[in-house]
Amino acid sequence: MSDASRPPEEEQPQAPLIEHLIELRSRLMKAVIVVIAIFAVLYAFSNDIYRFVAEPLIALLPAGSRMIATEVTSPFLAPFKLTMVVSIFAAVPVILYQAWAFIAPGLYRHEKAIAFPLLASSIVLFYCGAAFAYYVVFPLLFSFFVHTGPQDVQVMTDINAYLNFVLKMFFAFGVAFEIPIATFLLIWTGITDVKSLTKKRPYVILICFVVGMLLTPPDVISQSLLAVPMWLLFEVGIVFARLVRRRRAHVDADADADA
Repeated sequence: MSDASRPPEEEQPQAPLIEHLIELRSRLMKAVIVVIAIFAVLYAFSNDIYRFVAEPLIALLPAGSRMIATEVTSPFLAPFKLTMVVSIFAAVPVILYQAWAFIAPGLYRHEKAIAFPLLASSIVLFYCGAAFAYYVVFPLLFSFFVHTGPQDVQVMTDINAYLNFVLKMFFAFGVAFEIPIATFLLIWTGITDVKSLTKKRPYVILICFVVGMLLTPPDVISQSLLAVPMWLLFEVGIVFARLVRRRRAHVDADADADA
């Protein structure tokens, strides 16, 4: 059948459920294989990866202090767990591409035009959130914790407890940096509009600080380091939504003029 006689995507018949399940299994297997392959490569460097992640704290420890392992299996399991998380983290572009390839055939053309840039942007923003936590938040946070304790208390952090803490922070800041995408989608789908969100700015700021309080340790510094970027990213999402809305208005105006 020629391209001219082929029905548009919107009118193509839906594939049977079994074909969707087979396709989903194939996409999941590809994503798992990529994660396993990355893990196999990185496992030899698991201790180096852990030291890199722990460097913001190690650099601030007083002379004579070091990280410790309070459980017998921690020296093995902590780097192992971190390497697995890093493997998944590194494979996120592939995982999201497989998800995109699975759902793309069911999208309309105008949905594809906006979905792929949003998908790519969400990956970049998540990585930016993790990088912000590592290079900006951790040095400030650990400096505060290390230097505000009693002088007769020696700081010797357990490696497993430290790993759980930083993974939580990475996830919190990675998700927080997705706020522009969420804000844009709310406006683009018509759930709300720019004017309504602008009026609700005080409530949004309050919610940002509440989320910062729930996702970070109970201190003002870490809560503010998460809440303030969340608010700024909310403003970024509104700006982009305004730009897209104006562009859509111009396109609709041009279409009406041509008609």
